[in-house]
Amino acid sequence: MSQLDTLPAPLLPAVPQDKWRREQRAFRHLFPELLKTHRGQYVAIHDGQVVESGSDKLDVAGRAYARYGYVPIYVSLVTDEPLPPVRPPSARLLQLEKPS
Repeated sequence: MSQLDTLPAPLLPAVPQDKWRREQRAFRHLFPELLKTHRGQYVAIHDGQVVESGSDKLDVAGRAYARYGYVPIYVSLVTDEPLPPVRPPSARLLQLEKPS
């Protein structure tokens, strides 16, 4: 039986953090304070801070994009309850009945 050589794991280059992920991390960092100030509301995070808030996600995002342009902005609901699962629509074949 021959002996196997074990080589160290290769060093991989660090993945650059994109802006959206930085804003998501900022939301998580701000989350305890947001629960006190914005519970039940949607917030838009840009450059690490809350720039818009409100009860409608699309309205909050629209106002943030209107102010800052179409750049990555993180928008999420401030709640300590689990979010409902998102069920994207699926394509279904529509079967037509044949006329008799």
